[in-house]
Amino acid sequence: MKRIIPVVVVNEINDTVKILEALIKDGINCAEITFRTECAEKAVALAVKEFPDMEIGAGTVINAEQCRRALDAGAQFIVSPGLSEEVAVVCAQSNTPYYPGCVTPTEIIKALSLGITTVKFFPANVYGGLNALQALSAPFPQVKFIPTGGVDDGNLREYLSWDKIFAVGGSYFTDRAVKKWTE
Repeated sequence: MKRIIPVVVVNEINDTVKILEALIKDGINCAEITFRTECAEKAVALAVKEFPDMEIGAGTVINAEQCRRALDAGAQFIVSPGLSEEVAVVCAQSNTPYYPGCVTPTEIIKALSLGITTVKFFPANVYGGLNALQALSAPFPQVKFIPTGGVDDGNLREYLSWDKIFAVGGSYFTDRAVKKWTE
């Protein structure tokens, strides 16, 4: 897994290649394509086919049916805004990394009970950012975090310098790359 996971929303299937090419030009070789749009499944499949050296995942996956569709399309990891036990089961059965959104001790304990030790912390800027993560890591030293939401060039180094950060994510990285390389 790369240290930056851009959140990619593909509204039109034809935008998939343009967006991923911009990310590659920006030095990012990973993408979390959200399941928020009608063409998400096709976008994941196209991304996997056209960019075999990129790590392509599916995000905003909230149930087992979406998870199966994402995996069938070729997603290499799954991300959810919250913790879904049914998604965790599907991912475990297929040996696919699953990064559920967890912001409370209770959610982290549930993730640990499911064998998950890396969690998405979303929205990071709303739930206290790095200060909150540092507080949560005290009782959960085995957990790594992927803060998403409010991560940008202003706080990127601070997040990435802490050893409990597995990666950072967000649409900021996608927006920046697309603006830089397509306008």
